[in-house]
Amino acid sequence: DRTESVLSKVSSVFSNMCSSLNTDELQQVQTDMVPILSRHSSATYTLPGLFEKIQTVFDQRNDLGLTGEQIRLVERFHIDFSRQGASFSAEEKKEYADITAKLASLQTEFAQNVMKDEETFEIVLFKEDMEGCSQSLIEAAKEAAKERNKGEDEYVITLSRSLMEPFLTYANRRDLREKAWREWSKRGELSEDRQNLPIALEMLKLRKRQAEMHGCSTFADYQCKDLMAKTPGNVMNLLENVWERAKVSANKEREALEEYCKEIGDDLGEEGVQPWDWRYYAEKVRIAKYDFDESELKPYLSLEKITEAAMAVSNKLFGLKYTKRNDITSYHPDVDTYEVHETAEDGTDKLVAVFIHDNFARKAKSSGAWMSEYRGQSKNLEQGADAIEGIPIISNNNNFAKGSGPTLLSFDDATTLFHEFGHGTHGMLSDATYGRLAGTNVLTDFVELPSQLMEHWLEQPEVLKEYARHHETNEPVPDEMLAKLKAAKSFNQGFETIEYTSCALLDMALHQLDNYDDDFDIANFEKEELERLGMPKGIIMRHRPAHFQHLFASSHYAAGYYVYLWAEVLDADVFAAFKETGNVFDKETAKKCRKYIYSSGNTVAPDELFRMFRGRDPEIQYMLEKKGLA
Repeated sequence: DRTESVLSKVSSVFSNMCSSLNTDELQQVQTDMVPILSRHSSATYTLPGLFEKIQTVFDQRNDLGLTGEQIRLVERFHIDFSRQGASFSAEEKKEYADITAKLASLQTEFAQNVMKDEETFEIVLFKEDMEGCSQSLIEAAKEAAKERNKGEDEYVITLSRSLMEPFLTYANRRDLREKAWREWSKRGELSEDRQNLPIALEMLKLRKRQAEMHGCSTFADYQCKDLMAKTPGNVMNLLENVWERAKVSANKEREALEEYCKEIGDDLGEEGVQPWDWRYYAEKVRIAKYDFDESELKPYLSLEKITEAAMAVSNKLFGLKYTKRNDITSYHPDVDTYEVHETAEDGTDKLVAVFIHDNFARKAKSSGAWMSEYRGQSKNLEQGADAIEGIPIISNNNNFAKGSGPTLLSFDDATTLFHEFGHGTHGMLSDATYGRLAGTNVLTDFVELPSQLMEHWLEQPEVLKEYARHHETNEPVPDEMLAKLKAAKSFNQGFETIEYTSCALLDMALHQLDNYDDDFDIANFEKEELERLGMPKGIIMRHRPAHFQHLFASSHYAAGYYVYLWAEVLDADVFAAFKETGNVFDKETAKKCRKYIYSSGNTVAPDELFRMFRGRDPEIQYMLEKKGLA
């Protein structure tokens, strides 16, 4: 568990920088180093004689007087080594090392291509082109233009989701929405020099070979073996259940949008609502149906106050206290660093973690949002080591558009911040003896539970009344606006569920194929598979294959994108336990939640942790009710 501690210390900083500040120079280092590090890892797992020792301990694990956590550690190491080919023949080990090194290089190239497309693409606009857009979006577009040295009267929309989605939602000019959408949906294939689909195909073939070497017919079979779902069939049962319900909702939503267009005299032609229209008209219908204009909520959702809210929630639930350290210099001026403390049972002050918050989109930074570690929690330190070495250093990255004034978030952006903060809390509250079992080192379909669970508290009126305050007047958000927000909560859920579930279904379909011919065409497969599924008109996948980084920038979520929905079953059920007490901050429930959801890491099997918390297996109806699909 303690091996490679020096390499881990260096490589964690290196990998974080490759996501958060990946300059051209560092990208070259990354390209050079990734296969070297991959081969080093392969050599470690296949070190002669090592796995035989692990196998011996594994075979005797129940007879050695080990604790439950130590038995779990032995089992996890046995799985780790087995899945890395430690029991293969010498010839197979070489082939497997070649495959993993090649995959590492391809994944790096895929991610760098997406980053380059997002860095280089821009739509240059003038003020009149942004008619309909909020003032905060206009200011962010002006800031993006300044960063790119544009003219005084020019504005820029980039491929950052925090600029693109608001533009598609509010910009009145349909031709510009279409232009922006077409480029956005083709990330990863915008340049002849950066074509990601051939890279993805090569990865699919290599993963298929990996699976075969482990005795599995498909990569989906191989991947699911070490997940809560266990089999692709169990995954498909969940996805198809939700998919059929969501299709009905989405088709009704499209009919409502097209009816609205007829009422106001907008002629969309024979094809009706297109993907570049959906968000725009959905917002119009939301206003008409619920009298709720999300742009009116945004002034109450400043980044500063929503960050305060997340920290206050973690304090009320778990007793964590955050102290900003302005004296600590980080890798970029926009990054904030905090010490995280709590009061221990004996009344003393205890350092829990260091928390790094990197919130803004910029060049050389990957898109999306994520949590990562610079150092994981551990009690298994070298003799004489400073105890500080076991304190986790946790990072949250977001990609919010930075304007000239306060950064105002959409409710979706605020939810993303809470989501990543939930991952961060999972890392910070870790209480495992061994680093391998600590924090987020859990099965992938459990790892999204702590993050998605945290999202629920953002929606609570008592949190919003305290922290959703107007950035100019400090007035709390009006009760009437909160009532409208709640009423409109299930609006457009069909669209959002289809956007996500189509990605998860395509992921499983791609990775359940037992053959990829040389002329296999991923784009054509995408088209045919979505037609087979009955993809509702006017919606596309949230992540199309050429920029689907969950699948192709690493293998972690490959044949595993379903995990968000799987975890949504869990998080809705866990939050129901809080609601059943009549107090969403109930102390006893929060204590159990900390122990079994946020602190245990992988010291106990995830299905058992859930039963320890809830007293039974999870039930799906809470998730269906939450989505308005019951």
